[in-house]
Amino acid sequence: MHTHLTLGTAALALGLAACSGMPTTSMKIDNAALPEAVRVPAGESQKMWTTTDAGQITYECRDKKDMAGQYEWVFVGPVARLKDGSGKDVGSYFGPPATWVSSDGSRVVGKQVAVAPNAGTPGSIPLQLVKADPATGSGVMQGVSYIQRLKTVGGVAPALPCAETNKGEKKVVSYAADYVFYGR
Repeated sequence: MHTHLTLGTAALALGLAACSGMPTTSMKIDNAALPEAVRVPAGESQKMWTTTDAGQITYECRDKKDMAGQYEWVFVGPVARLKDGSGKDVGSYFGPPATWVSSDGSRVVGKQVAVAPNAGTPGSIPLQLVKADPATGSGVMQGVSYIQRLKTVGGVAPALPCAETNKGEKKVVSYAADYVFYGR
Protein backbone atom coordinates (compact mmCIF):
# COMPACT_ATOMS: atom_id res chain seq x y z
CA MET A 1 0.00 0.00 0.00
CA HIS A 2 1.22 3.45 -0.88
CA THR A 3 1.50 5.30 2.45
CA HIS A 4 2.94 8.69 1.57
CA LEU A 5 0.63 11.69 1.74
CA THR A 6 -0.13 13.28 -1.58
CA LEU A 7 -1.75 16.55 -2.51
CA GLY A 8 -5.00 15.23 -3.87
CA THR A 9 -5.61 13.32 -0.65
CA ALA A 10 -5.26 16.24 1.72
CA ALA A 11 -7.49 18.51 -0.32
CA LEU A 12 -10.39 16.10 -0.53
CA ALA A 13 -9.89 15.24 3.11
CA LEU A 14 -10.18 18.92 3.98
CA GLY A 15 -13.42 19.27 2.06
CA LEU A 16 -14.92 16.05 3.38
CA ALA A 17 -13.99 16.82 6.96
CA ALA A 18 -16.57 19.58 7.12
CA CYS A 19 -19.27 16.99 6.37
CA SER A 20 -17.87 14.01 8.25
CA GLY A 21 -16.22 15.45 11.33
CA MET A 22 -13.04 13.65 10.26
CA PRO A 23 -9.78 15.37 11.33
CA THR A 24 -7.89 16.84 8.42
CA THR A 25 -4.32 17.23 7.34
CA SER A 26 -3.85 19.29 4.26
CA MET A 27 -0.97 19.15 1.82
CA LYS A 28 -0.70 22.70 0.56
CA ILE A 29 0.59 23.12 -2.97
CA ASP A 30 3.04 25.87 -3.87
CA ASN A 31 1.82 26.75 -7.36
CA ALA A 32 4.82 29.02 -7.95
CA ALA A 33 7.02 25.90 -7.76
CA LEU A 34 5.04 24.11 -10.49
CA PRO A 35 5.61 24.41 -14.23
CA GLU A 36 3.83 27.56 -15.39
CA ALA A 37 1.49 25.67 -17.75
CA VAL A 38 -0.20 23.77 -14.91
CA ARG A 39 -0.46 26.58 -12.34
CA VAL A 40 -3.97 27.63 -11.37
CA PRO A 41 -4.96 31.23 -12.17
CA ALA A 42 -4.49 33.91 -9.53
CA GLY A 43 -7.38 34.13 -7.08
CA GLU A 44 -8.00 30.37 -6.90
CA SER A 45 -7.69 28.70 -3.49
CA GLN A 46 -6.91 25.09 -2.77
CA LYS A 47 -10.06 23.30 -1.56
CA MET A 48 -9.19 19.61 -1.57
CA TRP A 49 -6.32 17.18 -2.04
CA THR A 50 -6.65 13.50 -2.98
CA THR A 51 -4.41 10.73 -4.20
CA THR A 52 -4.63 7.50 -6.09
CA ASP A 53 -1.97 4.84 -5.84
CA ALA A 54 -3.72 2.17 -7.91
CA GLY A 55 -5.20 4.01 -10.87
CA GLN A 56 -5.47 2.33 -14.25
CA ILE A 57 -5.32 3.77 -17.75
CA THR A 58 -6.51 1.77 -20.74
CA TYR A 59 -4.80 2.07 -24.13
CA GLU A 60 -5.88 0.48 -27.42
CA CYS A 61 -3.77 -0.41 -30.47
CA ARG A 62 -5.29 1.57 -33.35
CA ASP A 63 -4.49 2.92 -36.80
CA LYS A 64 -2.30 6.01 -36.66
CA LYS A 65 -4.36 8.98 -37.82
CA ASP A 66 -3.54 9.97 -41.40
CA MET A 67 -0.70 7.41 -41.59
CA ALA A 68 -1.89 4.38 -43.55
CA GLY A 69 -0.36 1.10 -42.42
CA GLN A 70 1.01 2.52 -39.15
CA TYR A 71 -0.33 1.86 -35.67
CA GLU A 72 -0.05 3.31 -32.18
CA TRP A 73 -1.30 2.86 -28.62
CA VAL A 74 -4.14 5.34 -28.10
CA PHE A 75 -5.45 6.57 -24.73
CA VAL A 76 -8.94 5.16 -24.05
CA GLY A 77 -9.57 6.29 -20.46
CA PRO A 78 -8.66 6.20 -16.76
CA VAL A 79 -10.27 4.62 -13.70
CA ALA A 80 -9.11 5.35 -10.15
CA ARG A 81 -10.24 5.44 -6.54
CA LEU A 82 -9.43 8.67 -4.70
CA LYS A 83 -8.13 8.51 -1.15
CA ASP A 84 -7.45 10.98 1.63
CA GLY A 85 -4.24 11.25 3.65
CA SER A 86 -5.25 8.40 5.93
CA GLY A 87 -5.95 6.09 2.98
CA LYS A 88 -9.74 6.34 3.32
CA ASP A 89 -11.68 6.00 0.06
CA VAL A 90 -13.25 9.42 -0.62
CA GLY A 91 -14.28 9.24 -4.28
CA SER A 92 -13.52 8.13 -7.80
CA TYR A 93 -12.12 9.39 -11.07
CA PHE A 94 -12.95 8.07 -14.55
CA GLY A 95 -13.36 9.17 -18.13
CA PRO A 96 -13.87 10.23 -20.76
CA PRO A 97 -15.01 12.81 -20.11
CA ALA A 98 -12.75 13.44 -17.12
CA THR A 99 -15.07 13.05 -14.12
CA TRP A 100 -14.39 13.21 -10.39
CA VAL A 101 -17.09 11.96 -7.99
CA SER A 102 -16.98 12.47 -4.23
CA SER A 103 -18.33 9.87 -1.81
CA ASP A 104 -20.99 12.48 -0.91
CA GLY A 105 -22.41 12.17 -4.45
CA SER A 106 -21.25 15.53 -5.79
CA ARG A 107 -19.33 15.41 -9.06
CA VAL A 108 -17.39 17.60 -11.43
CA VAL A 109 -16.48 17.12 -15.09
CA GLY A 110 -13.53 18.95 -16.63
CA LYS A 111 -11.59 19.69 -19.79
CA GLN A 112 -7.82 19.77 -20.11
CA VAL A 113 -6.30 23.25 -20.26
CA ALA A 114 -2.60 22.37 -20.27
CA VAL A 115 0.00 19.72 -19.54
CA ALA A 116 3.65 19.78 -18.53
CA PRO A 117 6.20 16.96 -18.41
CA ASN A 118 6.83 15.43 -15.01
CA ALA A 119 10.53 16.21 -14.97
CA GLY A 120 10.93 14.53 -11.57
CA THR A 121 9.66 11.15 -12.75
CA PRO A 122 10.50 10.40 -16.39
CA GLY A 123 8.29 7.77 -18.02
CA SER A 124 5.18 9.10 -16.30
CA ILE A 125 2.06 10.75 -17.65
CA PRO A 126 2.33 14.54 -17.66
CA LEU A 127 1.21 16.93 -14.99
CA GLN A 128 -2.12 18.44 -15.99
CA LEU A 129 -4.40 21.45 -15.41
CA VAL A 130 -8.13 20.93 -15.95
CA LYS A 131 -10.91 23.55 -16.03
CA ALA A 132 -13.98 22.22 -14.24
CA ASP A 133 -17.56 22.68 -15.36
CA PRO A 134 -20.04 23.59 -12.59
CA ALA A 135 -20.47 20.70 -10.16
CA THR A 136 -23.61 18.64 -9.86
CA GLY A 137 -25.03 17.39 -6.56
CA SER A 138 -24.60 18.93 -3.14
CA GLY A 139 -21.23 18.39 -1.52
CA VAL A 140 -17.51 19.05 -1.62
CA MET A 141 -17.30 19.39 -5.41
CA GLN A 142 -19.50 22.51 -5.36
CA GLY A 143 -17.37 25.53 -6.23
CA VAL A 144 -14.50 23.53 -7.76
CA SER A 145 -13.18 25.48 -10.75
CA TYR A 146 -9.77 23.87 -11.49
CA ILE A 147 -8.12 20.51 -10.88
CA GLN A 148 -4.42 19.69 -11.09
CA ARG A 149 -2.94 16.25 -11.64
CA LEU A 150 0.46 16.23 -9.92
CA LYS A 151 3.14 13.82 -8.69
CA THR A 152 2.41 11.36 -11.47
CA VAL A 153 4.07 7.95 -11.58
CA GLY A 154 3.61 5.58 -14.53
CA GLY A 155 0.56 5.57 -16.76
CA VAL A 156 2.28 5.95 -20.12
CA ALA A 157 1.31 3.91 -23.18
CA PRO A 158 2.64 0.36 -23.19
CA ALA A 159 6.11 -0.23 -24.59
CA LEU A 160 4.76 -3.20 -26.52
CA PRO A 161 4.45 -3.65 -30.26
CA CYS A 162 1.32 -2.19 -31.83
CA ALA A 163 0.73 -3.50 -35.35
CA GLU A 164 -1.95 -4.82 -37.67
CA THR A 165 -1.70 -8.21 -35.95
CA ASN A 166 -2.86 -6.82 -32.59
CA LYS A 167 -5.00 -3.90 -33.81
CA GLY A 168 -7.91 -3.50 -31.39
CA GLU A 169 -6.01 -5.05 -28.49
CA LYS A 170 -6.37 -3.16 -25.19
CA LYS A 171 -3.76 -2.90 -22.46
CA VAL A 172 -4.20 -1.51 -18.97
CA VAL A 173 -1.30 0.27 -17.25
CA SER A 174 -1.06 1.36 -13.63
CA TYR A 175 -0.47 4.90 -12.47
CA ALA A 176 -0.40 7.01 -9.33
CA ALA A 177 -1.15 10.72 -9.06
CA ASP A 178 -2.40 13.45 -6.78
CA TYR A 179 -5.50 15.41 -7.73
CA VAL A 180 -5.75 18.89 -6.24
CA PHE A 181 -9.04 20.81 -6.39
CA TYR A 182 -9.34 24.63 -6.42
CA GLY A 183 -12.12 27.18 -6.25
CA ARG A 184 -12.82 30.80 -5.36
